[in-house]
Amino acid sequence: MSDVISVRIPRELKEKMRKYSVDWSREIREFLEERIRALEFIEMLDGIEERARKRRTRVDSARLIREAREER
Repeated sequence: MSDVISVRIPRELKEKMRKYSVDWSREIREFLEERIRALEFIEMLDGIEERARKRRTRVDSARLIREAREER
């Protein structure tokens, strides 16, 4: 199943497109698919980053150094 979308472009651009024997529908479809993949990837990375931020623990490095020195 598929849906139809329409896009308004400047007449000048349409005239330039006519000069080339390119399957513009396919080109636009591939562009949209790639853009969606990129956005989904960014969304996935943001989710990973957010979960990692929640897992981070706060460490008092001065306390750790002091404890390590005291153990010597």
